[in-house]
Amino acid sequence: MSRPTYDVKWPKHRKTAVVFASPHSGRMYPWSFIRSSQLDETTIRSSEDAFIDQLFASAPEHGAPLLTALLPRAYVELNRGEDELDPALIIGLEKRRYNPRIAAGLGVIPRVVANGQEIRSGKITVAEARARLNQCYHPYHQALRALIAGSQRTFGRAILFDCHSMPHAALSATSFAFERKPEIVLGDRFGASSAPEIMDEAARLFQGAGLRVSRNLPFAGAFVTQTYGRPEKGQHALQIEIDRALYMDEVTIQPNANFGALQQLIGDVVRQLCDLGRQREKLAAE
Repeated sequence: MSRPTYDVKWPKHRKTAVVFASPHSGRMYPWSFIRSSQLDETTIRSSEDAFIDQLFASAPEHGAPLLTALLPRAYVELNRGEDELDPALIIGLEKRRYNPRIAAGLGVIPRVVANGQEIRSGKITVAEARARLNQCYHPYHQALRALIAGSQRTFGRAILFDCHSMPHAALSATSFAFERKPEIVLGDRFGASSAPEIMDEAARLFQGAGLRVSRNLPFAGAFVTQTYGRPEKGQHALQIEIDRALYMDEVTIQPNANFGALQQLIGDVVRQLCDLGRQREKLAAE
């Protein structure tokens, strides 16, 4: 595949240590992948974080780069380790120590989409799996590392906001924990991937926008936050999950009537999140 598999929207001038990334909003489905699937064109999209890249599209206007995957999550799962390969999907792999994500079909090369629906009836070769990693997994993470390193060099620290959406039904399993279900879930791996003041301020901003916020429940962050969150080195990573029901029809995978209003609201929060990456710069100038 010669076409780019990720995109970076750059600001005219990089004015903040903040980086935004959307690893799951890709919707460029290779024809060979579609042809080999047993799912229809809507079902195969059910694991997308559809339109998240559009909700966060204003980031460059406020001085922050926005990294987005172009290929879909069903093709390669960028929020996994490259070694999380599924022997139930890939021919010739030896079974390894139990991994719940792989067992569920949600390894780095997914076997299923939402609700455990099998993407294909047969297996793929190790060569095909490696080709997918080389085509999109490694380039995306190389780009992400470069963006974080750029923030570190320019601003002395980096703040990554890893942007996702969550199925509305995903909140049902933990509904006992909430008086009202959250609309935003922020994850910092229970404080391991980000300084507490970044979590506190992000929660305050989303709540100030009128949204219900939960911290680390039911999503605390996965591979990206675990890998890139190094607060002791001035490298912070916070996962943002947005309830899909707020802005889209989850059956048809189309924006709903509230999409424009939520996009504007998220855009205002993005502007304020970017200010978090300017605070040290302001202090240095005083």
